[in-house]
Amino acid sequence: MRTAYSVETVRGAERELMARLPEDALMQRAAAGLAAACAGLLGRVYGARVVLLVGPGDNGGDALYAGARLARRGAGVTAVPMDPARMHAGGLAALRAAGGRVEESVPARADLVLDGLVGIGGHGGLRPAAAALVERIPAGAVVVAVDLPSGVDADSGEVAGAAVTADVTVTFGAYKPGLLIDPGASRTGAVRLVDIGLELPSPDIEALQHRDVAGLLPVSTASSDKYRRGVVGIVAGSAQYPGAAVLAVAGALRGGAGAVRYVGPAADAVLARFPETLIGRGRVQAWVVGPGLGEGRAAEVAQVLAEDVPVLVDADGLRGLDAGALRARTAPTLLTPHAGEAAALLGVPRESVEEGRLAAVRELAGLYGAAVLLKGSTTLVASGGSPVRVNPTGTPWLATAGSGDVLSGLAGSLLAGGLSAVDAGSVAAYLHGLAARLSGGPLLAQDVAEALPDAWRDVRRP
Repeated sequence: MRTAYSVETVRGAERELMARLPEDALMQRAAAGLAAACAGLLGRVYGARVVLLVGPGDNGGDALYAGARLARRGAGVTAVPMDPARMHAGGLAALRAAGGRVEESVPARADLVLDGLVGIGGHGGLRPAAAALVERIPAGAVVVAVDLPSGVDADSGEVAGAAVTADVTVTFGAYKPGLLIDPGASRTGAVRLVDIGLELPSPDIEALQHRDVAGLLPVSTASSDKYRRGVVGIVAGSAQYPGAAVLAVAGALRGGAGAVRYVGPAADAVLARFPETLIGRGRVQAWVVGPGLGEGRAAEVAQVLAEDVPVLVDADGLRGLDAGALRARTAPTLLTPHAGEAAALLGVPRESVEEGRLAAVRELAGLYGAAVLLKGSTTLVASGGSPVRVNPTGTPWLATAGSGDVLSGLAGSLLAGGLSAVDAGSVAAYLHGLAARLSGGPLLAQDVAEALPDAWRDVRRP
């Protein structure tokens, strides 16, 4: 599992380690890893043209020390400071001793540019002096961010102004949330972690990987029957949106449940596509309610929420939810809004959710007392005080009509199979994204559903 930690946590771990090490030893460790990564990207270091964009903090010191190492290997290294009077003294001395030089302006040509302008403590986008340097990065140069791209908020991934877009980010000690959550994650390029010996507590952010997902998937045994594997009920679809019911059932049927029970006006369409579906109310281990319901069906949502089984609420089912009633439920609840629906639930503009996804999903989970899967370019799953889960398998091809209906059915099936709300949401998002990647693109929502067995097998492959 990939884990990420807040700036405060990382800073505290750094202070504890620095108290036991000689001065600048930790920075030297970081610089050594950074220089090694740059050397690997360059291939041939001798004669390479390297530009350092240097800020006034430790981030700039990391860049200077790494530049000194590259200069000693024969690279032509030029440091361009944001503020010449505030460069890291030790790093600057090391660079000059290795033959590097300092210039006032960014050279017109470079093979590699190191972004050491702003570290993990930066907020609010780049200041004008830093933004001016970024604008002059030579075309064709490989851009390597030091710890994270300057202008990206390390704790949230928010980008509140000008920011660097890197080809590679070399981060030290631990991943930071902003490296995994959009919009910041879209600016990191490939992320490489350099171990500098930090001792860290429980993480703030988690990202499942294949092995984690394989360990969470329900396992059938010789004694399993369709009821022991779980029955999931689907309340979805309408005269206007019968396809939502079909797609939600498709996701549920391929999510591991032993049976799928459909309740709604699209029964004929569902049976025509999936004759194995059970029609009408009956005993279930979990409900999915909301996809394609349309307006005026709040009573059906309330009826489902009144049952003492796990419930997933999506799409039209999210309208007018009573936060107090949800908090009073004893069985798990999983809400799966996109940014617009989340904004309506919070009573804020959609833009505030899109720009601050981490804060939004945490607020929703606290307000409604439920697990929340916030769909989008970075899908997040939050519940109470647990670490927020970040889904790493998303792809832009999932921005297609009906893909959320498939996800709802899949997650509901996993709920019926006994997974917690957070695990069901996290595993469903992972398999959903992986299925889309395996399908390629352009794709339809039904393509994602049909590729789910391949995704399931892929994560279980040794």
